Amino acid sequence: MTDRLEGERTLMRIFLGESDRCQTGPYKGHPLYEAILLTLREQGCAGATVVRAIAGFGASAKLHTGKVLRLSTDLPVIVEVVDEEETLQRLLPELDGMIGGGLITMERAHVIRYRPG
Repeated sequence: MTDRLEGERTLMRIFLGESDRCQTGPYKGHPLYEAILLTLREQGCAGATVVRAIAGFGASAKLHTGKVLRLSTDLPVIVEVVDEEETLQRLLPELDGMIGGGLITMERAHVIRYRPG
């Protein structure tokens, strides 16, 4: 299992807002980043990470920032997962139903090392 990811794989990034909620499925109403993370784990992905950004904007061009004068409860969040492209492609329809608004990207990634610990 620990060597299954080494080599050429795909990195999926999902950009969304911290206050976004899951639209469908068993996690409907839960924080979207949490629902995505749990779904990726249930579907057997090797691992995923959720990162909270300090500032950003999306399609609406509304600025989301953690600055004191503009305190936002909707900071940008990025969910990252690296796996085989086929696995991530298979998950896209399910993720699409969960996400009301956001951006999903995929790019090549060369995994040098993958092991527990």
